[in-house]
Amino acid sequence: MKTRLASKIKPMEYLEQEKSKTFIILEIIEYIPNAVVIKTIIKKTTGNVTVSSFDSGEALAERTSPFDTFIQVIDGKAEVVIDGRSNVLDTGAAIIIPAHSSNIIKATTRFKIISTVIKSGYEEVSI
Repeated sequence: MKTRLASKIKPMEYLEQEKSKTFIILEIIEYIPNAVVIKTIIKKTTGNVTVSSFDSGEALAERTSPFDTFIQVIDGKAEVVIDGRSNVLDTGAAIIIPAHSSNIIKATTRFKIISTVIKSGYEEVSI
């Protein structure tokens, strides 16, 4: 199966998930045919948490981030390529994409992930 770069990225509402209210993570984002869907759970200056769904055959373009990114598969199976090395993650598996590493997230089958970015540079400095 040929992987398509996501031509349809559907950002859902940029509103954060309501605080102090329970929700089922798998139910707050849907699969959409031939698309990647991204929903922000929480966004702060120090980092953010998003949930994404990828339809089969979709992929995000290769990119790098200045921050570490934690990826956890919550449904299906994802391929995460870091600096050219492929990692296949089944439901429940996770990986940390190191800062400044090139990476691609691909869907050979559809999947959902939680992505957590912790922005560095906000640590306390001892004097």
